[in-house]
Order: sequence, then structure tokens, then C-alpha cells
Amino acid sequence: MSKKENARNNKIIIFASGSGTNAENIIKFFQKSDNTEVVAVFSNRRSAGALKKAHNHNVKALLFDKEAFYQSNDVLNIIKDINPDLIVLAGFLWLFPSKIIKEFPDRVINIHPALLPKFGGKGMYGSKVHEAVIADKEKESGISIHYVNEKYDDGQIIFQATTPVDENDTAESLASKIHELEYRHFPEVIQQILEKNN
Repeated sequence: MSKKENARNNKIIIFASGSGTNAENIIKFFQKSDNTEVVAVFSNRRSAGALKKAHNHNVKALLFDKEAFYQSNDVLNIIKDINPDLIVLAGFLWLFPSKIIKEFPDRVINIHPALLPKFGGKGMYGSKVHEAVIADKEKESGISIHYVNEKYDDGQIIFQATTPVDENDTAESLASKIHELEYRHFPEVIQQILEKNN
């Protein structure tokens, strides 16, 4: 049975602000699935690599601005038309609007490149997180996948995975370890959430 014939097809949309490596990894993972697909990638940055990667995989790519996201219901209405089973934030840097969270309760998740509740919150993203982890002489770091609420990195944690922080680690080498955890676990956790919700 093809995806189009399968009435139980799970739809994922991804929000990304950056290069889109996690978004692309998720797209590729679900291209092998019979009942789940990434149907759109949304970005708030015209230069985001995530948009190009979506195009490369024949996934709809949508660019929006602050007005469409916060002031009007433009983005919300597009999401409602798609009616996704899961909204995945993969390197998305804006605070998610409560009106979208309320419309899709327990269907918006995010990945954070540290072990929450440590090293989360406004301004804590990318290399800033890894620099803070190293500066605090932490023995381990990792990833946190969590539900999204009205505050940065504050929702209920769904899954965490860890990696050691070595004495000679830099922000770059630690980032590389974290990326490996993201690529390995994020698609699988998404799949588990969708299976649980069905």
C-alpha cells in the first residue's frame, strides 16, 4: 500500500532556523516509512539551509516572518490546514506561540543540545550551550527531547541521552558528539511518540 492510499498516514511538520541537518535527517528517516512522512519545513530565516534541504527532498518549504507567526494567524492557519500529527522543532530559535501550542496540545516537541533543566532558556542555543557546559566543567552533556510550552526549554522531558565531556573537549568537538546523539535518537523518538498517539 502506498503512502497516499494509507488513510492512517502520519504527517510531520518541522520548524528550523538553521542549516537543517536535523530536519534533513528526519526527512530521510521517514522516507523509508510506509505510514509517516514529513510534509513541510517552516523557517523564519530566508538564508536557512533547512529550506534548501527541504526542496532537495521534494518537501514543501515555507518562509514566514514575525508578523505571520505572532501578530496574525497566517502560520497557524497553514498548520491547521495541514493538520499534522506532530510539530517538530529542530534548531528553531523563536519562542513558539501559545495559540499554536493550544491548538495542538502534546503535539509540539523540541530538541535541545544539553541535559535540561541545565543550560536551557533564552539565548541558550548552538555553540553557546556547549561553551557553557565546558566552562562549568560538566562531566557529561547530551540531548533533551521535550514537549514545548510557553517558555524556552521548559516543557516536560520525553527523552534524554548522554555523552561524556572530556577534559580536552572544545565547543566544536562537543557539538560533534551532540550531533551524533541527535541524528541517532531524534527520528526514533518521533516515531515512538507517533506510535503511542495512534
